[in-house]
Amino acid sequence: MHVTALAGGVGAARLLRGLVQVVPPRSVSVIVNTADDESFYGLHVSPDLDTIVYNLAGVAPRERGWGLAGDSVRALGALRRFYPAGWFELGDLDLATHIYRTHALAAGATLAEVTARIARAFGVQSRVLPMTDAAVRTVVHTQAGERLPFQDYFVRRRARDRVARVSYRGLRAARPARGVLEAIRRADVLLIPPSNPFTSIRPILGVAGIARALRGRRAPLVAVSPVAGGRAIRGPLGGMMRAARLPISPLGIARVYAGLVDGIVIDSRDGAAAAALRGLGIVAARADIHMDTMTKSIAVARTALDLAEMLRRR
Repeated sequence: MHVTALAGGVGAARLLRGLVQVVPPRSVSVIVNTADDESFYGLHVSPDLDTIVYNLAGVAPRERGWGLAGDSVRALGALRRFYPAGWFELGDLDLATHIYRTHALAAGATLAEVTARIARAFGVQSRVLPMTDAAVRTVVHTQAGERLPFQDYFVRRRARDRVARVSYRGLRAARPARGVLEAIRRADVLLIPPSNPFTSIRPILGVAGIARALRGRRAPLVAVSPVAGGRAIRGPLGGMMRAARLPISPLGIARVYAGLVDGIVIDSRDGAAAAALRGLGIVAARADIHMDTMTKSIAVARTALDLAEMLRRR
């Protein structure tokens, strides 16, 4: 069985770390959002790619979910002597990844090629694929009329601005990275982990050919809800759903993915939504989706796979 996930962020990484305990890591492909990539101190930083690689490698701090366990920020402190606005945290060990990526890209390698090398260096057996080699950037449009690069909005301003909408610069010209469409077509199961649909999944779906490949899939597609009990589990998703006039519930998530998903794993507290989801043609399964431990990550992964298997047999 080959499993392909569309992913971005800590929520996705937590599901994937459990998934590779349930199925052979080599049978997993992950198509990762790159629209929140940015340049800091002259280095090409790919936060979602690194979060996925570090979690699959088992070297991310389990509580925080991003960066490298045991890392320090002494180099960042030194950089702030020269860059007073050094608000984006890069760990001392983490810097090695960004330095290597930047040099390899400058030497002519594609982002997909560099990502594969980084994954191998960390011992990751799963296939980690950037959604595109092209430069795509998420832009947050605030209700105050500002246009903020995603990292400015999310990290520097701590997602305090009220969101009007989200756009993606460069997306129209983007083409799938090598291996992306193949990973969708050969999948026996497709997953959308509990990522933010607006900042992690919509950029992937907007790359030419990806949405079409998903609509023509032979495999069931199961999402895991990133909301529970009327609230987003993490991050600025709640405000973005309100801006889109969507309920902060599994029904709101289902509307974002309308026409794509066959099933959805919802939180145990949201069981009342199952009937309404059935009305939309989506089958729901329930689990504790707060994956703050490896045990919970494994349980949610199993629930998603069981739901996919049930859908395959229908």
